[in-house]
Formats: sequence, C-alpha cells, structure tokens
Amino acid sequence: MSPSSVIGVCLLLLAALSSHASADGLVNEDVKRTVDLSTHLAKITAEIVLSNQGRTAVHSFILAVDSDLARHLAYIGASVKGDEEEDGTLDLQQTTIQGQSGEFYKVQLPSSLAAGAQLKAKVEMTLSHVLKPFPTHITQAERQLVVFQGNHYWYSPYPTRSQSTRVRLASKTVESYTKLGNPSKNDEVIEYGPFRDVAPFSEDTMKIHYENNTPFLTISSITRIIEVSHWGNIAVEETIDLRHTGAILKGPFSRYDYQRQSDSGISSVKSFKTILPASAQDVYYRDEIGNISTSHLQVLDDSVEVEVRPRFPLFGGWKTHYIIGYNLPSYEYLYTLGDQYALKMRLVDHVYDDQVIDSMTVKIILPEGARNIHMDTPYRIDRMPNQLHYTYLDTFGRPVLVATKNNLVEQHIQDVVVHYNFNKILMLQEPLLVVGAFYILFFTVIIYVRLDFAITKDPAAEVRMKVASITEQVLTLVNKRLGLYRHMDEVVNRYKQSRDTGALNSGRKTLEADHRTLTNDISSLQARLKAEGSDLADKVGEVQKLDGQVKELVCRSCQEAERLVAGKVKKEAYIESDKTLASKRQELISRIDSLLDAL
Repeated sequence: MSPSSVIGVCLLLLAALSSHASADGLVNEDVKRTVDLSTHLAKITAEIVLSNQGRTAVHSFILAVDSDLARHLAYIGASVKGDEEEDGTLDLQQTTIQGQSGEFYKVQLPSSLAAGAQLKAKVEMTLSHVLKPFPTHITQAERQLVVFQGNHYWYSPYPTRSQSTRVRLASKTVESYTKLGNPSKNDEVIEYGPFRDVAPFSEDTMKIHYENNTPFLTISSITRIIEVSHWGNIAVEETIDLRHTGAILKGPFSRYDYQRQSDSGISSVKSFKTILPASAQDVYYRDEIGNISTSHLQVLDDSVEVEVRPRFPLFGGWKTHYIIGYNLPSYEYLYTLGDQYALKMRLVDHVYDDQVIDSMTVKIILPEGARNIHMDTPYRIDRMPNQLHYTYLDTFGRPVLVATKNNLVEQHIQDVVVHYNFNKILMLQEPLLVVGAFYILFFTVIIYVRLDFAITKDPAAEVRMKVASITEQVLTLVNKRLGLYRHMDEVVNRYKQSRDTGALNSGRKTLEADHRTLTNDISSLQARLKAEGSDLADKVGEVQKLDGQVKELVCRSCQEAERLVAGKVKKEAYIESDKTLASKRQELISRIDSLLDAL
C-alpha cells in the first residue's frame, strides 16, 4: 500500500470516530478550566464555549467525568452564561455512553441551540478524598504533602478546538508536577496549555505533588434530628463523628512543642466555625463527658457562629465525637394554610468551611397526627421507611421521615420542603391528657381514702382508731380548760384596776361552771378510754389531778387580788406572792403539756 493510501485510510478512520463521538455536531470551541487544590477538596470550574456545527438544533449536551475522578465526585452543576450574568443552573440527568468509561450527565438547555450558533456554559465540580497524603505518615514537626492525580485535558465527548488549565495550589512548595506542553509555574499557580484540537475522550495523567497544610477534616457520619412542634418551637440536634483524614501522625505527641512552636503540628486542627441560622437559640455543644466549655458563640446579623474547639487538637488519623443542638422559632420555617402545613429547612448545616460528609442521616419528627406527608428535595436522596417516635403525652406516636445521603459538600446546603396535613383540634390532645390524668389521680385518692377495701375486720385497728379519736377529743377539751384560766387572769387584772367586785364574782362563777362541765366531759372520755383497755386513761387521770392543783392556784390568785384591793396586804408582798403562785402554776402546766404530748 502506498503512503498516500495509508494517510487516506487514517483520515477516514479519524473522521468516522469524530462523527461517532459528536453525532449531534457539538464542538468545544474553547475551554478554560480552573482546578482549585488549595483546600482538601478539588474544585474544578470550566468555562466552555459550545458550538453547534450540525445541521439541526440541539436541546442538550453531555458532560463527562473520567473514571478515575468519577468515584470522588460529590457535586456537579452547570449553568448557561449570558452577556451580563448567569441565567441559572441547568437540570442534569445521569446517562451513559456505550463503550466509554466514566460518568456522563445530560444537561438540558433552557432553549434550543440552533445550527451554527454558540453558547457559553459554566461547569462546576467538587471532588472529595481525591488528594492523597504522601507520605501517608508524618511526625508532629513535619509538613503535609499530598498528591493530586487528574487529567491534563478536559474530558468531553466532543472535540475541543482549544483548551487551557490553571491549577491553584495551597502553597508555593511543589515537589514535582507533570510537564505536558511545557507548563508555567508562578507561586501557587501552574498553567497548562493551551492545547489545540483535542480529540473526544482524550486522557493524559496530570500528577502534582505539593505541600498542603489546610484542615483535612471529614465528617464520617452525621445524624441530624429535626423535631417540629406546633407550640412554636423547632428543635435541631446533630450527632457528629469527625476525623482528620490527612497524613497520619507518626510517633508521640508533644503538648509542650505544640504550644511552644507555632509550626508544630501545622496540619492539625485546633478549632473550626459552625454557622447556624440567625434565629438559633439555646445552643449547646457537648460530648459523652458533658458540656465542652472551650467553645465560643457569636451572634451576628445574619447567622450565629459557634467556634467548635474539641478537647484535643486533631492530627491525622485522630477523630472526635460531639453533639450540637439548638432551638428555632417555628414561625420562620413552618408555613400553614388551613390544615395544610409546609416545613422549609436546610437539609444540612454549615459545619465548617469546605466541609465533606461521608454519610448523613436526617430524621424529621412531625407532630402526632400529621398525615399525607411528602418531601420535596433539591437533589436525590435515599428515603428510608417512615418510623414512629414517642415522647411526652404521645399516644400513637409521631411520624418520623428518615433520609440518607453520602458524599455531601457545601453545595448541598439547600432547603428541603416537607408537606403534610394536620387537624388543629389535635393540639388540644396533650392539655386534655394532662387534665384527665390529674382528674383520675384525685378521684383515685378520694376513693382510696373514703372506702375500706379490707376483706376482714381488724379489731385491733378499730380499737386504735377509737382511741385516737377519743384522745383527740381529750386534747381539745384540756386546751379549752386551760383557756378558762387565761380568761380568769384577764378578769383579775381588770378587777385590780376597776375594783369592780361584781365583775370579779361573775367571772369566778363562769369559771366554776365551765370548768365543771369540761372536767365532767374529760372524765367521761377517760372512762371510755378505760373501757377500751387503753393505758392512756391513767395519763388522763394524772392530767385531771394536776388540773385541780392549777385551779386551786388560780383561785388563790383571785383571793390575793381581793386582799390587795381591800388593803389587807401590801403591794410588795402581793407581788412576791403572785410571782410564787405564777411559778408553781407554770410548772404544773408544763407537766400537763408533757402528758398531753405523750397521748
């Protein structure tokens, strides 16, 4: 075969391959790609000038991610750029291309692209766990080096006329990098290209080994619980398992060197900021030990910042576990129309800058009685079967929506909307349950106190009850009788001032009559105690004897007062005599009180 024939066959094969790869006539006229490796994530942004060189209009185009990076892809988005600003994100739907490896996404255009026309598209990708520490183990004094391995070319199913790549690193220190096309390096930036006439699905390994001491934090798992109450509060609690996925610490950890030298453990993590909603209140941050007091909270105009500082710095391979929670006013997130409700909240919070979440579980606890529940999410999540949650005053349980998703980044901080129906009359259920519980309690106590549930009679118990009743009556009567003496003292005092003999005699007659009645009643009760066989009857008898002595002293006080008024005794002698009588009387009353206490 002649050389000209060989060249012709090659050109025909190339033309056939190109026509197969871009059967819809699309061509990447220019691709400007930026690969940001300044954090522990790889953020790829590509500005594409897409041209339709086919004969018919197209309504979509294909985005491709090569197989090496596809397993690390956390987020991909596309938008069409207008003359002044972006027109908004476009819908992506995963698809396949036969015979090609990697992941492919069909991007639906807002309007058809006519034949011969061009558009400017912007593509954003975020890759997690694509930066590999090398070496994998470092000491506390060493700096962290990582390796990124990607593609020199923009991986696309369409031919590319011209493309260039700018790689932004975390530092100026670069151990090595591939040098396809004689790239230029300026501080933290490496520029590749421009490359001309790149065939579809072109691949060439790009490898960069450089220093990166930014926090390599990864949330290995997070469980987010959102509990909705129609009484005005939404409680949010997150249980987080956090680990440092950078180079593993080799050798011992020196707290002394860590505090003395500023560059000791430079790749470790001392603290990070979690951003909560502006209306968050009652914020708490704790672990299994208890509250972590090293945290700080700052209330801003548009958010609440929590400086989360673990109990120890996180080095490579180290991990920590903590719980953070807060309350929100429901009126800011819960919308209602009749018995229809809509809850609009973030599916995940901003835990730290450039966050990556390996596994997330969200549980949304709705009020008891919610029905016709459905959830609108901004991206695809995995729904688990609904559960039931029981708490205070619940009867048949609160419905719990459970959803999971893996490999999340900051672009996934978006709102989820949960729609449900709820009959407002059910809000009276809990207050009525409380009222009913107290009613049953009080009614039970009333029945228990007033009714005798004993199967057989207990004679001893009945005797004790009778004795207790009689004793109570005795105490009442004795106190009344002592009250008569106090009243007589008042009559005597008035007599000494007024010298009214008639009032004194009247008071004395009243004392005699009332005292006789009370003494007879007490004697009757004493007889009943004796009939019941109680030894308290003897003590009541002693009280009676002592009372007789008290009465005698009261009468003597009355006689001494008469002698004082009649002038038969001097005042000094009367005072001395009165003190003596009062002392004896007080001694007797004390003995009576002691006997009463023993009853």
